[in-house]
Amino acid sequence: MCRPAARFVLLLALLLSPVLASATPCGAPDDLIEPVPLPATAAAVANRVLPVLVVGSASVAGPGGSGADSAYPAQLEALLARSFPGTRVEVVAQGGRGMLAADHLALIRTALGQRRRALVLWQAGTVEAVRGADIGEMTAALQQGAERVREAGGDLILLDPQWSRFLRANADVEAYRDALRAAAAATGAGLFSRYELMGAWAEAGTVDVERAPRELKVVEVDKLNRCLAQSLAEMVAQGVAEARR
Repeated sequence: MCRPAARFVLLLALLLSPVLASATPCGAPDDLIEPVPLPATAAAVANRVLPVLVVGSASVAGPGGSGADSAYPAQLEALLARSFPGTRVEVVAQGGRGMLAADHLALIRTALGQRRRALVLWQAGTVEAVRGADIGEMTAALQQGAERVREAGGDLILLDPQWSRFLRANADVEAYRDALRAAAAATGAGLFSRYELMGAWAEAGTVDVERAPRELKVVEVDKLNRCLAQSLAEMVAQGVAEARR
């Protein structure tokens, strides 16, 4: 290969390397982000307005971080706006500490009654696992919520429990993860595995909130929220691309 051509190939590789690196946000293995087609989200992007509803427990507000802007829904809004230039992205987060899937269901019904949302992100299972709540009740709420989202013409992505050594040691978290997987499969919803992603990041030393020194805890929580937002944005972007095909 002649030198000019070689220099061109090297320059191209350098230019592409950040893009390739971003394909697995925070070093997450490719197979832990499993996109599904998101037709309602794709249509909203085509219309230049993407309204998103995030529902969950305390983590939707980013407790332990540096502020509301560091919570993953707020960071997700900025990342989606970057992924879809020219689209007005509006991410609204609702939820609070100790809320169960049945409580989330009420929030979803109210929110969708007020305005259509092209995409609903619903995190569930952590509070249920901690309390040992009835899995059947959680499943019923998830199914009813998925039906309501579908009736309203939106897409749904379920987020499973967050990973922690404490939760793994003191709760039957796998039973709730299995129920979320089954609910996603039965309703056609996407499933974003926070549990596996957070576990992979902790094992790799990328993000580990539990083992962070006290003086760095806030920094680590912010990093976790950033990684979750990046991974969710990647899943949504891939889902839109699949819908367009």
